Amino acid sequence: MAQFRLHGSKVLAVDMTGDAVKAKNGSMVAYEGEMAFKKMTGGGDGLRGMVTRRLTGESMEVMEVKGHGTCYFADRASEINLVTLRGETLYVEASNLLCTDSALRTGTTFTGLRGASQGNGLFTTTVEGSGQAAILSDGSAIILRVTPQTPLQVDPGAYIAHTGRLKQHFQSGVNFRTFMGEGSGEAFQIRFEGEGLVYVQPSERNTVGGDI
Repeated sequence: MAQFRLHGSKVLAVDMTGDAVKAKNGSMVAYEGEMAFKKMTGGGDGLRGMVTRRLTGESMEVMEVKGHGTCYFADRASEINLVTLRGETLYVEASNLLCTDSALRTGTTFTGLRGASQGNGLFTTTVEGSGQAAILSDGSAIILRVTPQTPLQVDPGAYIAHTGRLKQHFQSGVNFRTFMGEGSGEAFQIRFEGEGLVYVQPSERNTVGGDI
């Protein structure tokens, strides 16, 4: 299995001995050894993934990298966060997914109105199985634990990913910009309930429905 490690906070180094990984197209910045690169259709595996991508627009350009040596990946100097999955599912925005072990399965799933708030459709990318994945964040991500006793509210523009047995609710609320009089109307939040982890970045992406 390929070995993921961080080279600083903005470069992912993947050591391979005949292994393969799937990475965001164009994210390779250097490699040592013998590597082969193949462009793939991203956002999900198989026919079901292809149909879902056509309907939802949740897609990404993916390449397969296979070989012997070390390959380095980065994307616009974004911070990189490693996630180890042990039979779990990672839910992540397609634009925030940098690289996954080839043994992990990718697909799409319905997430409700949260996706609409970001202009990304109503679906998000899933990564399932056992192995490592690398996700991107604009600034150093924080990982927040959700328990039945401590639900969590997140601004849609700051959300990156989550794992665990979590339920999402899209609700109206007041964010900092609205409180300070900088919003243009009613703000919306994602409420997470259950047991799991939520990855949040300290910089909000532009949203379509963050303020309506």
